[in-house]
Amino acid sequence: MTDPIGLGRRRMSEIFVQGSAGKLPRVPVSAEALAQRAREHMSEKSWAYIAGSAGGESTTGRNRQALERWRIVPRVLHGVSSVDTSVEILGRRWPLPIALSPIGVLELFHPQADLAVARAAAAEEIPMIFSNQASVSMETCADAMDGARRWFQLYWSTDDALVSSFVQRAEACGCEALVVTLDTPVLGWRPRDLDLGSLPFLQGMGLAQYLSDPVFRSKLGNPLDAAQAPPRPPLGWPLLTMLWAQKRRFPGSLSDKLSSRPMRAVRRFLATYSRPSLRWQDLGWLRQQTALPILLKGILHPEDARRALGAGMDGIFVSNHGGRQVDGALAAGEALPAVAEVVDGQVPILMDSGLRTGADIFKALALGATAVGMGRPYAYGLAIAGEAGVREVLRNMVAELETTAILAGCPRLQDIDPGVLQAAEW
Repeated sequence: MTDPIGLGRRRMSEIFVQGSAGKLPRVPVSAEALAQRAREHMSEKSWAYIAGSAGGESTTGRNRQALERWRIVPRVLHGVSSVDTSVEILGRRWPLPIALSPIGVLELFHPQADLAVARAAAAEEIPMIFSNQASVSMETCADAMDGARRWFQLYWSTDDALVSSFVQRAEACGCEALVVTLDTPVLGWRPRDLDLGSLPFLQGMGLAQYLSDPVFRSKLGNPLDAAQAPPRPPLGWPLLTMLWAQKRRFPGSLSDKLSSRPMRAVRRFLATYSRPSLRWQDLGWLRQQTALPILLKGILHPEDARRALGAGMDGIFVSNHGGRQVDGALAAGEALPAVAEVVDGQVPILMDSGLRTGADIFKALALGATAVGMGRPYAYGLAIAGEAGVREVLRNMVAELETTAILAGCPRLQDIDPGVLQAAEW
């Protein structure tokens, strides 16, 4: 995706020319202003879900501090006017070192949810990682992307048959890899959501992959094991509102919606969502289910990276779930160099958590990432302007990345290494 004009200069020129005619960008360019504007477009519960993190939210702050600790050292007279932003990952050439990390329940932010994001990702040639907790099924999103690149995030549930079905569906709809999220065996302690008593799944949100799955739907008439069954909410108007929300979102005929199946679906989801008992030896079973490359997401410890390599995994995703799981956890940017040293180029390394700008992406690449996963910013763009908002956020990220690489004297991504950074002494 090399452009002799330069992606950054082209994007800036576009914005300035439009601005001279009185037309400002749909979404703010500044990361802080982007989040602030998005908040204005969200309900209190939606904002709590996307902006909130675990505990006192120190991990989210640490993610930012870890990136801010590293300062870029610009180089001059390197004759760089544009940058080759392409990178090889799992035997495929990506035009950009960016993927969209999975974010669940996107219907909280825009009615078109995952579908709008899928279209934006395809238009901007950026792979999308379909969320296990999507609001639109993987098949529908894949159809909207045509031949554009996509992966599938897998939360490993307590139902092996359901896991196998998800994997088969991901293969059938053209997903090129599985991203197994391992840092969420249980939901983190998230005070913003808890203070509002808000769990979107209870409203039937974010369950599109389940409600479109033949294995999951075939079991809705089966009783849950007493040990698995979630508690029932107390009677009252809020319960009726919740049941109506479940029925409204349940796919199928009117008789299906009016039956007990919507409530049974939510309860079965809660009972099977994740499996805390997973161990390293279980990866062998998943490997037998598919020929797709498997990446493990949620790696922070170098020994876990070493074990992933030993288990024959095809990639590492350094992440602390955007700070949403463990308060006081190691920042992804702090963990990345040690993981990269262990991996030593054997498999691709992706990183997310804390990335907000193109300069952040540049730093992540310098610290050892092959590519990055972009999260919250695209959800903010979605909330503000739907598909167009996502596209503008992505174009701004790419433009700033290329501009930063030019100013640092790096004509190729391979030139972005630890030597372009210096640790701040303050």
